[in-house]
Amino acid sequence: MMKPLIAAATLAAFLVAPAIGQEMNPNGTWVDRWGTSFTFQLCGDGTQLCGTLNDIQGDSRTEENLQYVGTEVVRGNMVGPNKWEGSIALNGGNATATVEMTGPDTIKITGCQAAIFCSSIDYHRS
Repeated sequence: MMKPLIAAATLAAFLVAPAIGQEMNPNGTWVDRWGTSFTFQLCGDGTQLCGTLNDIQGDSRTEENLQYVGTEVVRGNMVGPNKWEGSIALNGGNATATVEMTGPDTIKITGCQAAIFCSSIDYHRS
């Protein structure tokens, strides 16, 4: 009686595992709660992530940051499933950045300057 139960549980685990570890597609336009938006796409050999700033809103909408609208400001290398590390241009300079898909329609961008001052913002696919 235990063997069929174990076999059924094992089969169920194999059917669920691909969904949990499945890579999601970051290509598309992403917007934060203030209205800042990026377009992300896989680039390079297909494992790098490139992001173009479409619009910037909220407290980050400064003359300094407006110069980046329409340009590629994020570039990262894949470091794991649905996660890229690289750089982001902001406030007249560059910061280290981590971009992570936290769900099929959510991305979190974390930027750090001097490895001390870090900030994360969630974006939703539009």
